[in-house]
Amino acid sequence: MPAGGRMDQGRYAAAWRRVQWAMVMLALLCMAGIGVAKDRPAPAPARTVLVMGDSLSAGYGMAASQGWVALMSARMRASHPGWRVVNASISGETSAGGASRIAGELARVRPAVVVVALGANDGLRGLPLAQSRANLTRMVRAAKAAGAKVLLVGMRMPPNLGRAYTEGFEANYRAIAQAEQVALLPFLLEPVARDPEAFQADDLHPTAAVQPKLRDHVWAALAPLLK
Repeated sequence: MPAGGRMDQGRYAAAWRRVQWAMVMLALLCMAGIGVAKDRPAPAPARTVLVMGDSLSAGYGMAASQGWVALMSARMRASHPGWRVVNASISGETSAGGASRIAGELARVRPAVVVVALGANDGLRGLPLAQSRANLTRMVRAAKAAGAKVLLVGMRMPPNLGRAYTEGFEANYRAIAQAEQVALLPFLLEPVARDPEAFQADDLHPTAAVQPKLRDHVWAALAPLLK
């Protein structure tokens, strides 16, 4: 073989050895990267607060971002990283509707805490107290069975429904909370109930301006459950 041919073969062999070395180093780097990825802990999934309420929690008559649930969600992101709020509230919802929906919401969201804020529409329809209590109890028990903590948020009815009904309606929430050993906020509208200016023209739904008061009111009862 001519000298020039041997020189070309030598250069080719040297170049090939460099290519092989580069390939080996690349493979080692890739393997090292995979090892680091495997060792790096995955971010913890967000823990969820599920709110099941009616128009009072759905932000009726205002932008969704103005309602107390949305305001609470913003506070939670700032003060409790790793938590989120899912608002499954529906305007016009009754305790029966909530009881029929809760299994699906629990499966969808897998919450750590469930806020049950229903019953107002039961009272406005004059639903028998025993039925309302049974529906709310069903919701509380379903949430507990799914491993969630529960905050039961109560409501009161106007006196025109009669003393026996209004007192029994309010007592329902206390009885459920005591029987099921869950946290209770006796009256959602407590901070604003005596202020006519706090309500929209229908005299039922609080205005956007007072939603921060409702957020703070609920937060005081909810925050201990986030530990």
